Amino acid sequence: MKKAILGKKVGMTQVFTEDGKLIPVTVIQAGPCVVVQKKTVEVDGYEAVKVGFGDVKAKLVIKPIKGQFAKANAELKKYLREFRLENSSEYNVGDVFKADVFVVGESVDVTAVTKGKGFQGTIKRHNMSRGPETHGSMYHRRPGSMGGSSDPSRVFKGKKLPGHMGFVKRTVQNLTIVRVDAENNLLLIRGSVPGSKKGLVTIKNSVKAK
Repeated sequence: MKKAILGKKVGMTQVFTEDGKLIPVTVIQAGPCVVVQKKTVEVDGYEAVKVGFGDVKAKLVIKPIKGQFAKANAELKKYLREFRLENSSEYNVGDVFKADVFVVGESVDVTAVTKGKGFQGTIKRHNMSRGPETHGSMYHRRPGSMGGSSDPSRVFKGKKLPGHMGFVKRTVQNLTIVRVDAENNLLLIRGSVPGSKKGLVTIKNSVKAK
């Protein structure tokens, strides 16, 4: 990848373009991210940079992580992520990534963990239809037939059933950056991105950009 940065989802709003169109945007606080470790081919077998993002209290950080920041002589951060950038060799420990690494009009891929929905039935989880609501049907929101009886005497793998919904990593591709506020480290990205407010997001240059 060419560019990448960690950020925090602030929320959604809407802005006007220069030609007067109203578009929905997601506001993301992108960075600052400090380089904590630089990995090289000679030592690690590949090139990458490890960056930290987000303030955190010292008592919430375990000793092995504290050691990494102490070695880099950097302040403690809440999140640590590794990026294999094409120009990783150009960065040094202590360098800072800010929102201005991206420019207006650039296509990006945004990765985050979706909102957790808890345990849900098949109607909400798989968009199934309900049964009759008439009296005596006894079949309103059930999952449906389980399939085989004596043969094959098991439920087929992949059967859509109730269960845990949400809280999975998802990536939305080819989103466009509408505005860059370098002073406040804010990115306005057209459309919606996964996750809840204050959730961690990873922004990378699009791999399928047109």
